Amino acid sequence: MEVQVAKILRCRDVGVDCDFVTRGGTVEEVMEKARDHACSDHGFLGIPPELADKVMAAIRDEEAASA
Repeated sequence: MEVQVAKILRCRDVGVDCDFVTRGGTVEEVMEKARDHACSDHGFLGIPPELADKVMAAIRDEEAASA
């Protein structure tokens, strides 16, 4: 049985002065939460493609993120 490692994203890891942190079971779940946050807290209509690459690169396994 494979253990699924939670994913984590910190807004600061994308270069934004923001304390938002989100977790999810998959990269897709974290991206969805990040999109919702970007819209509600940063006034975006979505995550622009040029920022989406940076966000994807900042998503880490939670174990690695806390090390």
